[in-house]
Amino acid sequence: MNVPEGLKYSSEHEWIKIDDKIATIGVTDHAQSELGDIVYVEVDTVDEDIIKDKVFGSVEAVKTTSDLFMPISGKVIEFNEKISEDGDDNPALINEDPYGGGWIIKIEIQDMEEIETLLSADEYKNLIG
Repeated sequence: MNVPEGLKYSSEHEWIKIDDKIATIGVTDHAQSELGDIVYVEVDTVDEDIIKDKVFGSVEAVKTTSDLFMPISGKVIEFNEKISEDGDDNPALINEDPYGGGWIIKIEIQDMEEIETLLSADEYKNLIG
C-alpha cells in the first residue's frame, strides 16, 4: 500500500499535505482501494468552516458511499475541479492518483496545533496493518 512520507494521516483514512496555513486533503490509497471504483464526489461545504472530525463531503463508489471527515479544523476554500461534477467530472482520479491529481479539497487551517493529533506515515501504516 502506498503511504507517502511527508504527509499526515487521519484514522478515518484521509491524508493531509500542509503548505503554510493551507492544507490539501484527499483519501488515502488504502481508502480508495477499499472503496473500489469511485463514481461521484460530493462536497457542498466550500466557504464553510468545518471543525475537526466533522463530515465535509462524501464519495460514492460502485459498491458503497462513504463520508469524508475533516482531519483538522479549517475553512474549505477549494474543491478539486477535476473530480467535480461541475468541472471535469473525473472522480476516478482518486483511484488513479490519490495523492496527486485526486486530491479533494483545500482548506485554510484554523488551528495549527491540531496537526499534532494526526498520524505520521509509519503510524498510519501500523493502523492499516
